[in-house]
Amino acid sequence: MTEALAPQRAQPREPALLHPCGSAPEPGHGLEVAPGVFWLRVPLPAGKTVNSWALRDGEGWTVVDTGMRTEPAVEAWRHLLSAQGPLAGRPVTRVIATHLHADHVGMAGWLCSTSGADLWMTRGEYLQARLLQTDSDQPPAAQDLAFYRRAGWEAPALDAYRPMGRNMSPIPSQYRRLRDADRIRIGGDEWQVVVGSGHSPEHACLHCPDRGLFISGDQVLPLISSNVSVWPLEPQADAMGEWLASIDRIHRSVPDDVLVLPAHDDPFHGLHARLDQLASKRHRALDLLREALGQRSLRAVDAFEPLFRRREFENVFVQQLATGEAVAYLNHLVQRGQAVVREDQAGVAWYAAPQSSKGSQP
Repeated sequence: MTEALAPQRAQPREPALLHPCGSAPEPGHGLEVAPGVFWLRVPLPAGKTVNSWALRDGEGWTVVDTGMRTEPAVEAWRHLLSAQGPLAGRPVTRVIATHLHADHVGMAGWLCSTSGADLWMTRGEYLQARLLQTDSDQPPAAQDLAFYRRAGWEAPALDAYRPMGRNMSPIPSQYRRLRDADRIRIGGDEWQVVVGSGHSPEHACLHCPDRGLFISGDQVLPLISSNVSVWPLEPQADAMGEWLASIDRIHRSVPDDVLVLPAHDDPFHGLHARLDQLASKRHRALDLLREALGQRSLRAVDAFEPLFRRREFENVFVQQLATGEAVAYLNHLVQRGQAVVREDQAGVAWYAAPQSSKGSQP
């Protein structure tokens, strides 16, 4: 879930996270949060930022996540890489992208081209990023439009729909593959790859046990919940089930005392409390959706109200995120026998509680 999708309802008290690193650096600047580990912030559109992490790697730097390809981001990276910037003119020797979204991999091609560094990603993230970038220059595919029509989109939204994948510099045609449980030597430290799913297909987090550091990407954020969506590429996916399983796995495999270095907002202590809250929020949302389905049949767009307390969004992109997340919740219930789905003559999917599946749609 993104800030734009945050449900407009009272939330339980946030866990008592500790933020030991002080004020965030200004966009285009950096702050050393541990010896040889720099917190960089790269500007995004609409005044937002994404965190990038620079890890001292011999005479150069390994950079984790890069920001979206925009002119302000290019200027920020030029300053970060300069002799006057926090990276002190030392070269980037490796670029790691936690996942395929443009705010994480969008500048990777530019950095790799500028520095000659290799791009490191999991296979699922790399291949889908390449596919999205290719599709972004094409008209919307018929299958994509059918997916959103099935979810209940009306003609104006369908006309405004555009494929994702913009704001990305050309992704390198070769990459180095990351796998779950891989151990990577960065400088004098060993980092273990921890793969999660749900927010994206094969999201790579990085855990350094000896340093007590955990680069969480979008898999664990301190203030907002990551969007968990089903996309037209795999319309029957159980993204919500994968996300909940990933949260549980991180809880079991990464100690609570790590300093979490997230993709957005500030580094924090309190990993396990935050994981518990993230899982709890999803289960509460599933309860609300089950209750709504027990009252009447719903399309995916009708699930916006019980899930987000909203029916409309400021633009089609946010509506796309909301739709993908609503379908993720609905698919999760269907695949567990807690909801049923049928299509009407127009190809629109209607969901209901199992005992009311023979009832008429509103």
